[in-house]
Amino acid sequence: MTPDRASVARMIDHTLLKPEATPADVAALVAEARRLGTYSVCVSPSMLPIDPATLGDVKVATVCGFPSGKHHSEIKAAEAARAVADGADEVDMVIDVGAATEGRFDDVQADIAAVRAAIPAPTVLKVIIESAALSDDAIVGCCRAAEAAGADFVKTSTGFHPSGGASEHAVQLMAATVGGRLGVKASGGIRTGAAAAAMIAAGATRLGVSGSAAVLDTLDAPAAEQTDSGGY
Repeated sequence: MTPDRASVARMIDHTLLKPEATPADVAALVAEARRLGTYSVCVSPSMLPIDPATLGDVKVATVCGFPSGKHHSEIKAAEAARAVADGADEVDMVIDVGAATEGRFDDVQADIAAVRAAIPAPTVLKVIIESAALSDDAIVGCCRAAEAAGADFVKTSTGFHPSGGASEHAVQLMAATVGGRLGVKASGGIRTGAAAAAMIAAGATRLGVSGSAAVLDTLDAPAAEQTDSGGY
């Protein structure tokens, strides 16, 4: 059964991470998030703070170590801490994907733990693993490292990696590994209602979407009639 529009909206991080984004674009994003009823907006850290008076009940998410993950852990930690000081409720960090591909999961865990220490609860920490670039074993290893380091979510993708974004298989594997103890965020390439519904059915508990209106507007349309609108 396709989940209803309001429920899906409350799972969406309404996302704007384009390098050319302006303050006016962020203001428009926030206004659209409120109109659509999304859970949060997700913006680059340099676009913070956002005036709380404009947000209503919309949460603020940001990214760190984005998009490559090839930053020293202390830099990621400092970036995350600055973002929280600037009003972020949630931080989506990128791991060192190279460490994961080599099976260095202790290093992945230490990287995540450094950010977790800098932004303790109640700040939500999501860990982007670039699942499309990883083997199944590496996906499992990253999810276990994220849980051991105290993360709140594992997330499929930045949406910027050439290997691609979220897949149903990756979401299923991530959900099975974390077993409900962590959330699972599917992001990258979710551009239709059918794609969003498929990710939720696979086990996603949060969605990263830039074209949220198009996704929500096509939730009840037959998959064959849906078209890819582009975007994150």
